[in-house]
Amino acid sequence: MFEISLLRTFLAVADARHFTGAGVKLGINQSTVSQQIRRLEATCGRQLFTRDTHTVNLTADGAVLADHARRILDIDQQASDYFSDSAPRGRVRLGVSDDVTLTRLSSLLREIRRSNPLLSIELMVGLTNKLYQKLDSGWLDIVFAKRLNDDARGISIHRERLVWIGHEDFQLNRTDPVPLILYPSSSITSTLAMEALNAARRPWFVACSSETLNGIRAGTQAGLGVMAQSRLLLADRGSNLVQMSSDSGLPQLGEVEFVVLGRSAKLTGAIAAFAEIIIEKGPSLWDLDSPATAVG
Repeated sequence: MFEISLLRTFLAVADARHFTGAGVKLGINQSTVSQQIRRLEATCGRQLFTRDTHTVNLTADGAVLADHARRILDIDQQASDYFSDSAPRGRVRLGVSDDVTLTRLSSLLREIRRSNPLLSIELMVGLTNKLYQKLDSGWLDIVFAKRLNDDARGISIHRERLVWIGHEDFQLNRTDPVPLILYPSSSITSTLAMEALNAARRPWFVACSSETLNGIRAGTQAGLGVMAQSRLLLADRGSNLVQMSSDSGLPQLGEVEFVVLGRSAKLTGAIAAFAEIIIEKGPSLWDLDSPATAVG
């Protein structure tokens, strides 16, 4: 029913909110844009835009068609890539740190699989140090995790400052030794927590230790102590976890940086294609207020 070229012009106008701007984007003149929109409206039997001398806006029918049109063009592109042999294909062994799983990573991976059916992803979740070891040993192709202090490799995706988190009923006075809930001492977050407390000359002890984020979170949820982690842990409203108040006297924590890196500086094939997607979409993973962004 719909010509792909007409839908492409329609979306260009919908995005630009201007016929001339859409023509510039598509490399055609305004009269051609207007002609194609009239043809599409005749096909639909509906008015798609309201126009005046300054603005162009979608009608209710136009908004419905815009949603369908994006999906139609997406499927058309996937089919074109598949049969032109340009779609990314192959296996990518991806390692991500526990922290990254708190983001919208699962939505992004589902979208990547849907948009790239020839791309196979094997996922491993673990501590950052161990992921780097597996990468260097050839067990992983690419890692999306925190940057190690002594490792300059990788492309920066996101930076954030850690916060002290405890159960809402947990009480800590300024003079109390700090009961820490942490990963083994080799982890980046554990090191930052201990360094901050030592620099502030605040006594501390290990109240709970776990190799997994679920274990760390469970210990904090049980009120055993406090942890130094991402604010993303506070997004789960049913957890009763809160950021510790300044009354606790806990020192400021340092920042962590999330990077994407492969075994070599120059990536090729499916690994390079996957890394490009993470580099493009990765920063938005920490934006919990926005919907998952489609990857086409």
